Amino acid sequence: MAKDPVCGMYVDESRALYKTSVADVTYYFCSETCLRTFERPEIEIRNLKYLVAFGAIISALVLSFSFLVKISNFLLFALATPVQLIAGWRFYRGTYDSIKQRAVGMDTLIAIGTSAAWGFSTLVTFLPQFAGKEVYFDTSVVIITFILIGKLLEDIAKGKASESIRKLMDLQPTIARVVRGGEERELPVEQVEVGDVVVVKPGERIPIDGRVIKGYSTVDESMVTGESIPVDKNIGDEVIGATMNISGAFKFKATKIGQDTTLSQIIKLVEEAQIRKVPIQRLADRISAHFVPAVIAIAVISFLVWSFLLGKGAIFSLTIFVSVLIVACPCALGLATPTAILVGTGKSAENGILIRGGEALETAHKITTVVFDKTGTLTKGKPAVTDTVVSSGAKENDVLKLAAIAEKGSEHPIGNAIVQRAEEQKMEIPGATSYRTFPGKGIRAEFSRGTILVGNRIFIEESGISADEAEPGLQRLEGEGKTSIIVAYRGKVIGIIAVADVPKEYSKEAVGELHRMGKEVIMITGDNEKTAMAIAEQLGIDRVLAQVLPQDKANEIKKLQEEGKVVAMVGDGINDAPALAQADIGMAIGSGTDVAKETGNIVLIKEDLRDVVTAIDLSGYTIRKIKQNLFWAFFYNSAGIPIAAGVLYPPFGFLLNPIIAGIAMAFSSVTVVTNSVLMKLYKPRIKGKEVEMLAKDPVCGMSVDERRAVYKTEYKGKTYFFCSPGCKDTFEKNPGKYTK
Repeated sequence: MAKDPVCGMYVDESRALYKTSVADVTYYFCSETCLRTFERPEIEIRNLKYLVAFGAIISALVLSFSFLVKISNFLLFALATPVQLIAGWRFYRGTYDSIKQRAVGMDTLIAIGTSAAWGFSTLVTFLPQFAGKEVYFDTSVVIITFILIGKLLEDIAKGKASESIRKLMDLQPTIARVVRGGEERELPVEQVEVGDVVVVKPGERIPIDGRVIKGYSTVDESMVTGESIPVDKNIGDEVIGATMNISGAFKFKATKIGQDTTLSQIIKLVEEAQIRKVPIQRLADRISAHFVPAVIAIAVISFLVWSFLLGKGAIFSLTIFVSVLIVACPCALGLATPTAILVGTGKSAENGILIRGGEALETAHKITTVVFDKTGTLTKGKPAVTDTVVSSGAKENDVLKLAAIAEKGSEHPIGNAIVQRAEEQKMEIPGATSYRTFPGKGIRAEFSRGTILVGNRIFIEESGISADEAEPGLQRLEGEGKTSIIVAYRGKVIGIIAVADVPKEYSKEAVGELHRMGKEVIMITGDNEKTAMAIAEQLGIDRVLAQVLPQDKANEIKKLQEEGKVVAMVGDGINDAPALAQADIGMAIGSGTDVAKETGNIVLIKEDLRDVVTAIDLSGYTIRKIKQNLFWAFFYNSAGIPIAAGVLYPPFGFLLNPIIAGIAMAFSSVTVVTNSVLMKLYKPRIKGKEVEMLAKDPVCGMSVDERRAVYKTEYKGKTYFFCSPGCKDTFEKNPGKYTK
């Protein structure tokens, strides 16, 4: 079974008459109306506005003529019939479509209820000797009008819910400047081929994904990665389509086109997540499948009981019949889950979190244990200098500088880390007069009439220098799981440099917040236990699974699940693919360009582990909204049907007017949608505070971290923040448009 993406109703895929495919995903619809709404939402909303205006004018006239100025029933018939057959035609067509699919839906209840009121009134108009004098044209036209108003408000609200995704799609450039035959040509982006050389100038959006082959620039990738700080791009670096080139001009070779680009994959993932059925929705679907036939049965039984057993007559019984059908229409039930999923997945995408399906969104809040891969996930994945220990009266800067001089020409990761630290401290690093590498041991270099030795204990001692003075420092640093390098100059040990794979920024904060949420945190790694425990101690992690081979990680996840834990695995999505697939929720760390290849249920575009906290928190928030929606939908129908059936009439003389039933039914749907749309106010929180000081770009609606925003402007005493220079320029051209 599939779910109609427009109305949320249950559709049997094998018998569905209406379907369409977008980006290789097939969508099924309960009626032609829903199909047209999906394919042409703007046209459908415009037509719906015309019908609402038409129905509202006629309803006002019919109500006036029914209660204020009494006129002929024939004139009321002439006014009400176009509303019933034109404005109400969508309900008849929906009923016909449902019958062909051997199912009944919301349109069936509306069509039967309004037709009963209109048909009975028509009978009274033309055959009063058989049916009496009371007509209910006002009931049919007002109910149809109010239901259409509710439908219009739903469509508008649902349109706003997916607004961020549509705006993301609008950012895709339509033209690319391609080098072909030795000259630049402007081509539609659809005609760009893999391997084409594309030219991008300052202030332009990058048309497709590729790799820089010439030039240098700074690129604003915030609208894809959520990272507000522009990224430097050099030869060999990857660029993402639809991101903004800020400073320099460059050329790049196209690597991904069409549906393979990062932006297209992100949009596809979010759209799929908004459509897929979640487990909690299946309950609503099962109930809906039996609900409509049951309501029709209750309406018929109520009519028969009041008419024949209680002797209240046809007019009274007809009022009961129509009220039951209208008040029970399960619009709110059908909208309760899909609208919340729609907003929840859109909101997560806005915060750099891609949720691959509604099921992942529902499951995430149930997580009891979060397992992090160490290298590249909790840590930066490359060595960095952590300590510099001096001896023999040397200075710390001297130790680092001499080591950097020796390592300047090295391609070893440890050597690169030493040179990088020296450069960070603005040191001048002159070249050595000569140097020689000893694989697995160290480097010897000549500088300023002296010999620099940088290497391990064995290398230093083989060179005839005692390392005894460095032993206490070596033992301490190695006990902390760090790689220790001895530095000697002119025959004496002058210090030790410790190098380690250091934790990423915010890793400790994320682990701490997960603990506050009551989650168990485990680290899994192929490293030795000593190194793993050192990182775990720094971050406050509960448990360490060390020396685990990549192929064995999935088994470790399975063991945790067998202990009754609901496990989330957080990894890089490539080496950790089996573990991500085994976990109840796989969270893949994405770098932006590789996001579509990740195997997790949830993709964290930014390398900020606080997003793990946000994903879990947003899952819980969305599920709370779904439960609120389902409660009100079930409560409304449960309470409304008995009242409409007349249970309050014997003790209190209260009978639910069909018009009031129609108004209440229509606005119950709007209430559910509005409750879901309010989710757009959600802001990620950590330690009781917001993770970032987030502002909304007034032009495109993307979230911007105020503390790190590059683009901002003042207008009427208020500061506005922007994700790109393009949005800032658009705002400054017409600020009044975006500040209403």
